[in-house]
Amino acid sequence: RPYSGEWEDLSLEEALGMIAEKVKKTRDESWEDRDGDGKKLNRSTAVASIGGATIDNEENYLITKLFHSLGFVRITNQARI
Repeated sequence: RPYSGEWEDLSLEEALGMIAEKVKKTRDESWEDRDGDGKKLNRSTAVASIGGATIDNEENYLITKLFHSLGFVRITNQARI
């Protein structure tokens, strides 16, 4: 937990619930429906994802699809060389 000095064991279900709550809160607080000219945006720029070359293309694709489906637009993947 934030500012804790000790490790805390959590179940997978509890940990995923905490992550989901934080992502939803951040998304809700930073959601942009429209810009100043009224153009439809439906996005959030508060969360970013950088995929690495250590995971394969399929995993990077799924991560990208997940973040796009949540409305996050700052997503990039490093190409394998």
